[in-house]
Amino acid sequence: MTAILKNLWLRNTILVIVVALFMGIVNAAAHGEFLNPRNLVTVLEQISYNCILGVGQTFVIITAGIDLSIGSLVALTGVVMAQTANHLGFGGIGLVLVTLLAGLAVGAAAGWINALPVVKLNLPPFITTFAMLEVTLGLSYIFSGGQPVAVNNPIFSAIGTGAVFGLPVPVIWMVVVVLVAAVLLSRTRFGRYVFAIGGNEEAARLAGIATARIKTIVYMISGMCAAIVGFLYMARFSSGSPDTGTHDELLEAIAAVVVGGTSLMGGQGSILGTFFGALLIGLLYNAMNLIHVDSYLQKVVLGVVILLAVVLDELRKRYLAKA
Repeated sequence: MTAILKNLWLRNTILVIVVALFMGIVNAAAHGEFLNPRNLVTVLEQISYNCILGVGQTFVIITAGIDLSIGSLVALTGVVMAQTANHLGFGGIGLVLVTLLAGLAVGAAAGWINALPVVKLNLPPFITTFAMLEVTLGLSYIFSGGQPVAVNNPIFSAIGTGAVFGLPVPVIWMVVVVLVAAVLLSRTRFGRYVFAIGGNEEAARLAGIATARIKTIVYMISGMCAAIVGFLYMARFSSGSPDTGTHDELLEAIAAVVVGGTSLMGGQGSILGTFFGALLIGLLYNAMNLIHVDSYLQKVVLGVVILLAVVLDELRKRYLAKA
């Protein structure tokens, strides 16, 4: 475990250096506009949603799984929370908490259902979570009638577009989620079990770890992270829409995890790595916009970055295996 932690810290340090060098080079090319504090805050706000999704995905991928349902689950939880907010007969912070709890309950339930065939029937998570993607997407359209569900209470708009000490509320949510998840994964017994399952699930089971329960919890965590993003989108647009979260969110969340150094084979990864991965991707998009790179070419560049991250990770593992 010590060797794994040293390896994670090394990869995170390398990511920090890469991000810093990248920022310096692009800032020079953009004549100082890139490191403008207002621009950096904008980047943090833009990556908040994908970073939170990536946090949940990190837990799943470390166990050698994957969750393809998070995008459509963002839409479903947003619709459910919008309808919940409209039907409750009270306001204030109580309305916000109950609405959020309703979304978290839906996200956790979807995660539990995702895990059930994986842990009970040993089915591939790619297939089971893809099925959940279709189910939740269909339910979001059924519950909403195919139209955005407007939220009547203005308190949600204040949450979605407000700021605290100059930081947008979504950024604060991201920081809290990242810190809590980082402690959970790196400082608790549960986190050690997650890594053990990803490293060798059969050995973890023989060692007395309740592998089915741990894997179920990580899918529930992923579902609840999707619910948090659904809540933030609902608050930002003052509506829950079945079209929210069904575009590039899934791919960019997985990209943040991979670029952040989490192995798709399981057993290795970190929450801070996912944050820096999301940050690097966000900075990359922002830099390309500042220097007027064509939007279609931006997708090509992101694909190349993801491929390079996977290739470099594989080369690093082969080098360590020979050492």
